[in-house]
Amino acid sequence: MRRACPRLLGILLLGALWLAGAWADSRIVISPDKTGAPISKYLYGQFIEHLGRGVYGGLWAEMLEDRKFYFVVRDRYAPWGTTEDFNWNSGPFDYLRASPWRVLGPPGTVSMDVGQPFVGDHSPVIHLPADGSEVGIAQEELAVEKGRRYLGRLVWTGDPGAEVRVRLSAGGEAVEVPLGAAPAQYKSVPFELVADFDSDQARLEIVGQGSGTFEVGAVSLMPDNAVHGWRADVLELLKQLNSPIYRWPGGNFVSGYDWRDGLGDRDSRPPRQNPAWRGVESNDVGLHEFMDLMTLVGSEPYVSLNTGLGSVEEAAREVEYCVGSADTPMGRLRAANGHPEAFPVHWWAVGNEMFGPWQLGFMPVDAYSKKHNEVVTAIRGIDPSAAVVGVGAVGPWDLAMLSSSAPFMDLISEHIYRKGLSDVSRHTAQLADDIDRVARAHRAYRNSVSALAGRDLKIAMDEWNYWYGPYLYGELGVQYHLRDALGVARGLHAFFRNSDLYFMANYAQTVNVLGAIKATKTRAALDTTGTVLAFYRHRFGSVPVAAQGAPDDLDVSAALTEDKQALTVAAVNSTAAAQTVTLEVDSGGFRTKATAWVLSGRSAESTNQPGKDPEVTVSEIALAALPGPLEIPPFSVVIVRLE
Repeated sequence: MRRACPRLLGILLLGALWLAGAWADSRIVISPDKTGAPISKYLYGQFIEHLGRGVYGGLWAEMLEDRKFYFVVRDRYAPWGTTEDFNWNSGPFDYLRASPWRVLGPPGTVSMDVGQPFVGDHSPVIHLPADGSEVGIAQEELAVEKGRRYLGRLVWTGDPGAEVRVRLSAGGEAVEVPLGAAPAQYKSVPFELVADFDSDQARLEIVGQGSGTFEVGAVSLMPDNAVHGWRADVLELLKQLNSPIYRWPGGNFVSGYDWRDGLGDRDSRPPRQNPAWRGVESNDVGLHEFMDLMTLVGSEPYVSLNTGLGSVEEAAREVEYCVGSADTPMGRLRAANGHPEAFPVHWWAVGNEMFGPWQLGFMPVDAYSKKHNEVVTAIRGIDPSAAVVGVGAVGPWDLAMLSSSAPFMDLISEHIYRKGLSDVSRHTAQLADDIDRVARAHRAYRNSVSALAGRDLKIAMDEWNYWYGPYLYGELGVQYHLRDALGVARGLHAFFRNSDLYFMANYAQTVNVLGAIKATKTRAALDTTGTVLAFYRHRFGSVPVAAQGAPDDLDVSAALTEDKQALTVAAVNSTAAAQTVTLEVDSGGFRTKATAWVLSGRSAESTNQPGKDPEVTVSEIALAALPGPLEIPPFSVVIVRLE
């Protein structure tokens, strides 16, 4: 028998049970005239950190690993290692531990120039044999699509007798292009290859014949549909998320990051070891690229400053680089790098998790609060309108920071991560419980910390998510399930309940790394958590209103749209049993035609994976007018809209 699709089942089930009034057993009363503080759009924020396959291998379209040769190219080819994250998750993951470039030729074919490398500490030199045979270097395990153009460039130099070409090959098929005469000095030479085959095991070869040597400084390869260097498919999913703000570039990463490494010509930026995580940081994505991304997706930048190993002066220079006029020292440098106009940065994260000994530059709170105040004084000296977010953590750290630095912050950050629980209802409650716990703590601070008198200092929950399970998408690349989407929905409800305290929240993170989006080399998809974030962003209102009478098994939230012309009601069912309720609106005249959407899957373990049909989807149905019964299917989120 042909299996019915989940979308159709959801529509039929929801539509039929809306009309089955005799089945209703709970009455939920919505009071549109009892409103709370408006829900900030910034609660739908995102967070991008330079980590794992989040930026490189996720957002950024570059296909090559270690394209500027951080690692020595050796005769022995063993690029990948496997390790485990013992601090939080014991799942193994692969990481690049040595050069991904294979030597094509006998031992000794490649040496490293440490005297005059193009960039970094060394550049590979390929020695051409006297017998005229072909030698070179190659990178494997590339994914290509038949008929697509791949645009590259090779920064190289060589002896007059060297004849060099670039080749893309797989399964005995190949396309290649000669590079012409060897330049006497390093030169960037563009090339184009059109794949005649589909393969996820293609190889890019840089090979030569003739006499003498040739040297490679950097090499790049991207598909022709990349948009300013960003993956086109991932960009489309970012637009679906419609996040209003992105925190970048960290995270633990930022406490060892020198923002100046990400300036200037991309090929000339130095490759580094990631200061906080595994892998190589190519510095291909810096301030300019991030600002381009924000323009492409229509979002605001929220830039994290290095207050770990970085100095007050370095932070001030970064701020001036972003927002200073072109007649300031850093503004002139920005203009020289191609952007005379100031970047539209209003939000600054002053450090990251400086309360933790895992953080580079960790220091006691008394010393750190002084550094925080000095950084903020410098920021406000450059841009008095800047909004700054201080590092927070519920407990003694918060109390000390608030007591000494409350006048030096516009928001205070908090972070929450939770692991998996076998019981679905308990699992889905975790984020909401923590969001409520943090809110209770800050309500108490307002009564106990004298520095908060007369101040409405709100919270930026600028990292929040589940963090558990095997790393299937690289370092911290966990796969989410419907159960996690339900938990994120309940987390949003907790933010809405505390909308007077929470101004910003940044889901951690965007792509692959604990990501709302998952991406392989050629495919991308909204994960279940990304699906629910987009669901609420597009469907739920922004003025919370009272909703009373929900049964214990349902988490219900209601809100008017900003213009107050529509009422939205969301219900999260984290159980394996359908929940039937009657919705009643006690004022406001909302009695017209209703529309409902249901987010659901076949089980709590349903997933959305790149290249596969999604198992967790959203279905839409027109409903009769209220009052009337509504069934919330097992493991689902339903949003009802009344005009």
